[in-house]
Amino acid sequence: MAEGEVRSAWQRPADTPGDAGGSYYLATTPPQLPRPPLAGSVSCDVAIVGGGLAGLSAALELSRRGLSVRVLEAGRVGHGASGRNGGQVIHGFACDPDLLEKQLGREGARAAWDLSIEALDLVRSRIAEHAIDCHWQDGYVCAATSGRKAAALQRWADGIEQRYAYPLERLDARTIRGEVDSPRFHGGVRDPRSGHLHPLRYTLGIARAAEQAGSIVHEDTPVVALRQGPRPWLRTPRGSVTARQVLLAANVDTGTLAPQLRARIMPVGTYIACTQALPAEVARALLPGRAAVCDTRFVLDYFRTTADARLLFGGLVSYSTRPPRDLARSLGRRIALTFPQLGPARIEFAWGGLVDITMNRAPDFGRLADTAGWANVYYLQGFSGHGLALTGMAGRLVAEAMVADGSRFDLFCRIAHRPFPGGRWLRTPALVLGMAWYRIRDLLG
Repeated sequence: MAEGEVRSAWQRPADTPGDAGGSYYLATTPPQLPRPPLAGSVSCDVAIVGGGLAGLSAALELSRRGLSVRVLEAGRVGHGASGRNGGQVIHGFACDPDLLEKQLGREGARAAWDLSIEALDLVRSRIAEHAIDCHWQDGYVCAATSGRKAAALQRWADGIEQRYAYPLERLDARTIRGEVDSPRFHGGVRDPRSGHLHPLRYTLGIARAAEQAGSIVHEDTPVVALRQGPRPWLRTPRGSVTARQVLLAANVDTGTLAPQLRARIMPVGTYIACTQALPAEVARALLPGRAAVCDTRFVLDYFRTTADARLLFGGLVSYSTRPPRDLARSLGRRIALTFPQLGPARIEFAWGGLVDITMNRAPDFGRLADTAGWANVYYLQGFSGHGLALTGMAGRLVAEAMVADGSRFDLFCRIAHRPFPGGRWLRTPALVLGMAWYRIRDLLG
């Protein structure tokens, strides 16, 4: 690569189907043979729309239970959020715990929290069981950007331990420097059970496991129409699928097949840069424990070191979905604020993608009932940036519901969701204005 050149890519509908376009993850993943698109008319027990972690995890669980499964992926496996994200596998949800307690009660909120921890263990067990080479690393730190936020974070950790009996390590202004060598942080909380990994390698590993269990995965197969009924029917450009049950797990594209869901999620652009390889001792000095780190601001930064000693740094979300004009330079400035000792960061990769968020930042799971009362179309959406662990658990829960016992899936169905204000045309400008207010609050501390 020429001096100063940055490999940059943004996930647009016109991207080459299925690649993670210019990302560090794509560059460090062995080439994959394409899976054939669906051709002709087929039938199966379950048709899954979306070849990301939620859909693939459900496929793996369903195939293990003896059901015939077809996964219909519009591009290539892992080309969306599942293969482009920051790689952080962390506890909990993006929403406030108080919201879940208000809607689910204390016992329901505790059950939901426990499922998020089970999701962490599920990632670990799948990596081990299927020998997925995805660079797993233990440890996650939430780092406070002011003394006031550090005190609030400690109170949050106290509440989590009291409510859910989940142990967390406290870091003060001195001890956090043993985790993050940055002057920006005034304290933090460490969770050794969370961690980070290479998400594209992990997603591809889950796809292989699902196929080995019996699932058939079709790439370059967008679903252009869905007809509900006793035997739902899906149409693709070159074929169709009739199934007993359907799962919609297509991130921000779910709403195109189910308009009633579209208003409840918002596509948000998120961006990541990855430096050139650093000297090993420099990488160790930045993050001595190699934990993944996320700060406490509303418009947050998140970062970690990679297995080959690079700094991977994310931030600069866009609620208009338009990426910054000079993505590498913009993220380079964020890196310099966090790690001034690095000097100007030499960035080799910069990319972005879309995640689906809900108004309350809680996950949105459920079933779609048609006019005749058939409720055999399920959906998973609204992971709101916490999807790397939770998608795997969601796939297991929806598989349980499809086969026999929907009690754990139905816990999440009890969470109420409201549409974003402003309707189809004004909701994005309204959200951009709202997020500008939160950015101002972050700047003011």
